[in-house]
Amino acid sequence: MKRFFYFVAVCLFMTACKPSSELSSPDGTLTVRFEHYCSQGIAYSVYQNGENIIESSPLGLVTENLTLQKGFHLKHIKHTHSNSQWETVWGEERLITDHHNAMLVELEHETGLRMNIEFRAFNDGFAFRYIFPKQATKSLIITDELTAYRFTKDAEAWSIPWRTEYYEGLWHKRTINNSQSSNAESQLTTDTLCSPVTIEFADGTYGFVHEAALTDYPAQNLYVREGALRTYLTPWMNKQTANNQEPKAFVKTPFSTPWRMVILTKTLPELVASRIMLNLNEPCKIEDTSWIKPMKFMGIWWGMHVKTMTWEQGPKHGATTENMERYMRFAKEHGIQAVLAEGWNKGWEDWKHFDFTTPYDDWNMDYLSRLASELGVQIVGHNETGGNAADYEKDLDSIYRYHALHGIHAIKTGYVAPIIRTVDGLQWNKGQSGVRHYRKVIETAAKYQIMIDNHEPVMPTGLQRTYPNLVTQEGVRGQEWNAWSADGGNPCEHVTVLPFTRIMAGPVDFTPGVFHFENPGNAIDPTGTRGTADLNAPRVHATLMNQLGLFVCFYSPLQMACDLPEHYMEHPDAFSFIEHVPCNWERSLLVDGKIGDFCIFARQERGTNNWYLGGVTDEEPREVSIPLSFLDEQNGNTQTGQYKAVLYLDAEDAEWMSRPYAYNIKEIELTSADTLHIRMASGGGFAAEFICR
Repeated sequence: MKRFFYFVAVCLFMTACKPSSELSSPDGTLTVRFEHYCSQGIAYSVYQNGENIIESSPLGLVTENLTLQKGFHLKHIKHTHSNSQWETVWGEERLITDHHNAMLVELEHETGLRMNIEFRAFNDGFAFRYIFPKQATKSLIITDELTAYRFTKDAEAWSIPWRTEYYEGLWHKRTINNSQSSNAESQLTTDTLCSPVTIEFADGTYGFVHEAALTDYPAQNLYVREGALRTYLTPWMNKQTANNQEPKAFVKTPFSTPWRMVILTKTLPELVASRIMLNLNEPCKIEDTSWIKPMKFMGIWWGMHVKTMTWEQGPKHGATTENMERYMRFAKEHGIQAVLAEGWNKGWEDWKHFDFTTPYDDWNMDYLSRLASELGVQIVGHNETGGNAADYEKDLDSIYRYHALHGIHAIKTGYVAPIIRTVDGLQWNKGQSGVRHYRKVIETAAKYQIMIDNHEPVMPTGLQRTYPNLVTQEGVRGQEWNAWSADGGNPCEHVTVLPFTRIMAGPVDFTPGVFHFENPGNAIDPTGTRGTADLNAPRVHATLMNQLGLFVCFYSPLQMACDLPEHYMEHPDAFSFIEHVPCNWERSLLVDGKIGDFCIFARQERGTNNWYLGGVTDEEPREVSIPLSFLDEQNGNTQTGQYKAVLYLDAEDAEWMSRPYAYNIKEIELTSADTLHIRMASGGGFAAEFICR
């Protein structure tokens, strides 16, 4: 009799507490299972081709007064399907397909609070978010998020610590899960990591954990406990709840959190090709986007980093009327659409208050504005706040009105301060207050038809779909570190990691295109010498051909050629690639690559059948074979096309440290049936343009 009652009890438990529903991807290969357990609360698990990829992992949030993980009643589940295609204003592709199945799980907590969870399953991954519908509870203070990702396979992840200033760090591979090791926990990373995290599973497959549509919420960070990636929301500074908790977000219902997103693919090209993040953002809210134009630009910028110019007014002031005119006329002659000027406005002398509508005495804004119109070369404005976001936000309308009146429709913003001053006081730039500020900047800029290049940003999450005037962002250890960094500059490996990590989150203003590697102004060597024998001297760890390859490998619709005009004229034949290469694409694909070793990208120019190819490698020289079948296969052509190919190649004796300028340029006829065989030197690379006959 006891065994009978035990059996009945088990059956009742399994009936009441079994997983509530499943959601499959359109192709049926991926399944997300929502789990509603009586004792353990809400959770989810993920299966791919029948294999458990993420085992039962907690869901939920913690508020000032409630733990929203247990005590839920399942009210309703609704399934929907979507299959559509939309056109980008700019991007790595012109057309993007959004094909997913969705599941809305409606929950009611025992206290009466309603919280829904929306899941979406794509063929290459999944996402979910928490939704608080309109209800009697009008506001919540969120103090923690319980979301976790308990991967079942051994894995290593490329990441940077969450407190890395401005995300300007070197990405490293760290163990995040090693379930088969007896001392697994000792091998796990002890850092809290910023999102995104790119995962290499032990079986050769890939993952990418990030968030999408971050607008009024703190940025997601991740840490490892008990073999699982867990969420740590960027906190508010100098605030506490009534019961002395650390607040993360102040929200008013109705409200939706950002999407928690995981891409899961068999191959690296499939990972790079995923567009889940963009599909999770809202459609474009700008009715007329004709003024948003991808373009290449130069700038009065590199000279300040190599100390031949200064930001502030003085004997070596860079942003003078005379110098700007020189840059603009050079840009016009060489097909560069715009010129950036840093240091044109008052405030650089003390960094106490930047005035964004008052030029220095040696800058004639009216004259340069007229000249820009005559030449057809745009001015890219520069607004460095020194981290004083509050004052900048207060004056946004007058600042952007001033720029628009002078024909300036692109602005590079800056927030150089570890902690920025927002309208809520000193805060992390990626806390909720900072995220709100960046959103207001983008929305205000759109009113004045101004594109934004945001430096010292919050990590991109696909917001450019909704506001395509957010054309690019920094958030990377970029080129300027090669001018002055005490560690000698970015190692060769750095540029082979970024396409699979930071750039997976969105366009990057890395500023490629250095053509002159000697940098005596920032020499570290006590003798005052630099060069081939001094590995610690700051310099670009690359060959000149590597710098060309970055224009294809690193995507940005506002792409800077960063070096000085006179340096480009030292190698005018190589500079011709920068003159020709576009920054807006019809299609893009990773041809080959390995994270931290090398990458090769091919991109089709938007509106033409012309293609561009670029590759970069780490410190190891590398020989690669590249079938050119993509030239016609991507276009759906059945006949083999003929192309004039111009190849920009490392010379046989090229090497990043001793012979970075050794290169060859070849012009040949090729078809899509051909295969290129290319040697990349140590720290080298290549570029190629294929003009369709």
